[in-house]
Amino acid sequence: MNTATHQDRHSQKSSSQESKRQNSHNTEIELIIGNSNANFSGVTSTMLQLLPEQQKLINLRVMGGHHLTDESLNISFWQVAKICRKPLADGRFRIFHARRVDEMIQALILKHIFRAKIKIIFSSAAQRYRSGLTLWLTDKMDAVLAMCKASASYLHRKPDAIIYHGVNTDVYTPPLDKIAAWQSLDLLPKGVEKGQRGIAILGRVRAQKGVHLFVKSCIELLHKYPDYTAVVVGSISSSNESFVKTLQADIQQAGLSQRIVFAGEQNFADIPKIFSGLSLVVALSDNEGFGLTILEAMSSGAAVLASEAGAWPEVVREGTDGYVVPVNNLTAVVDKMDLLLSNEETLAQMGIDGRARVLAHYSVQREAKQLVTFFRGLM
Repeated sequence: MNTATHQDRHSQKSSSQESKRQNSHNTEIELIIGNSNANFSGVTSTMLQLLPEQQKLINLRVMGGHHLTDESLNISFWQVAKICRKPLADGRFRIFHARRVDEMIQALILKHIFRAKIKIIFSSAAQRYRSGLTLWLTDKMDAVLAMCKASASYLHRKPDAIIYHGVNTDVYTPPLDKIAAWQSLDLLPKGVEKGQRGIAILGRVRAQKGVHLFVKSCIELLHKYPDYTAVVVGSISSSNESFVKTLQADIQQAGLSQRIVFAGEQNFADIPKIFSGLSLVVALSDNEGFGLTILEAMSSGAAVLASEAGAWPEVVREGTDGYVVPVNNLTAVVDKMDLLLSNEETLAQMGIDGRARVLAHYSVQREAKQLVTFFRGLM
């Protein structure tokens, strides 16, 4: 046989095999994502924001239909058990991505009882030391990911990679005119004047989120800054109603009921528009897993003031995007908020710089690519 002809045939065979492998990728499910919690949480938000970008890169399904906008992605435990009896056509194992303890348990049951041909990855964003059961489960994982250096430091085994969360920079966008965007928001109760600019704290309304620090700081400062209205955005549980009433009494006593407002829970679809209208976003949690709020604010062109929780000290550049203060330190919050509100031009520039930082380092597109690259390496 002519050597050139033999090489051509070998090349054609290799090309055909590669083509089959690519076609297999297009039709076979390669990634299973755990979705076990019916309550909407930060973990849920992260997963939902990632899905559209991951879908562009890998064929996936979500085990659990909670909060999915595309029901076709939903797959049951029993369906996963069935399709994972065999590996992929090219021999690779599928990936099961767990973010919660019960999802690790589900994946291990699939692997060891139903003999599913899967590799299990656990992502850890928590900044707390784990219990004995969680430690045991984590040791059974094929790989462990941390979401930031802080969360990595709480793991008892070295993470296989650190992959930072990202936000959808096409959804969380800065407005052409920040003042006009704030004025356009239907956020405040009827009869309450908006003021020229808005500042806010967003999330569940409770002490652990530092809402009292935000309110007390605004009580102390807003008399100096008449252009600003402060808003607390988030749901109030029955167990926190007395906490809120105490804060509202303090606000009323200070004569600021028209300028420090509890707006309640807002539609999830409206949250990007709210971020876009804010000049300053404050996040003062005692502890966080990762904490997307600050990234969403920066992506929306808002300056930020954050506590030393979650990944925030790693994300926020002091004096460039905003400031980071010690946890539960009212004096520090007042000092930095005063500094931020004292110069509107600097505040606006921080929003511009924060947006640039998110585009460069914290987009959801970057997160999806890094995750899928890691998955393929493990498969």
